Amino acid sequence: MASMNRPAPVELCHKHMRFLITHNPTDSTLNTFIEDLKRYGATTVVRVCDITYDKTPLEKDGITVVDWPFDDGAPPPSKLVDDWLTLLKKKFQEDPGSCVAVHCVAGLGRAPVLVAVALIESGMKYEDAIQLIRQKRRGAINSKQLTYLEKYRPKQRLRFKDSHTHKNKCCTM
Repeated sequence: MASMNRPAPVELCHKHMRFLITHNPTDSTLNTFIEDLKRYGATTVVRVCDITYDKTPLEKDGITVVDWPFDDGAPPPSKLVDDWLTLLKKKFQEDPGSCVAVHCVAGLGRAPVLVAVALIESGMKYEDAIQLIRQKRRGAINSKQLTYLEKYRPKQRLRFKDSHTHKNKCCTM
């Protein structure tokens, strides 16, 4: 059986966040996938494509798999974006510098878009987020997804340090 030429997993780091973007494994490539996750210290995997493998072996290794599929080539639904950002905020607050893996089929569309949203929510300009991802993942993010990211308005949900401490600090003399 011919093996498909798939891009290697890529790690993206920004501030206290680490992401691992990969393609989807199959049951036959699951051991290699688990080794990759362990090498990068990823304990959470977000699967945004249809199920192509049994997640039981990952869970036995202490890796949580979250299933949030959405249509190939499309931007993510807003509920999924909210869930994604909630997961990241909790994960990175509890364990700064930890790694969250995310994959779609090829690791070029849906997974990079979610990472771009996270980068934008942490304060990065959308152009810089795209550039950072494309430097590591050539061909990532199609034109429809690019338009979505360009129009995306962050609510700064992934800005952690002192995001609320400067409000209401009033001093009257």
